[in-house]
Amino acid sequence: MGDVVNLRQFRKSKARSEKERQAEQNRLSHGRSKVEKNLTDALNEKAERVLDQGKLDKSHNDTD
Repeated sequence: MGDVVNLRQFRKSKARSEKERQAEQNRLSHGRSKVEKNLTDALNEKAERVLDQGKLDKSHNDTD
């Protein structure tokens, strides 16, 4: 037979763990200096440019 679980306490502990997870995410994303944010933005833009360079453009020579 299974263990008896108090659902109210289970819900509260689940909500606490969810809030803690969200707080950790916020600390990671908002707890950075301006230099770190600028560096991340620059790296993301560079990665996007490199990715776009590999795309094939088929819009202007489809009718042969």
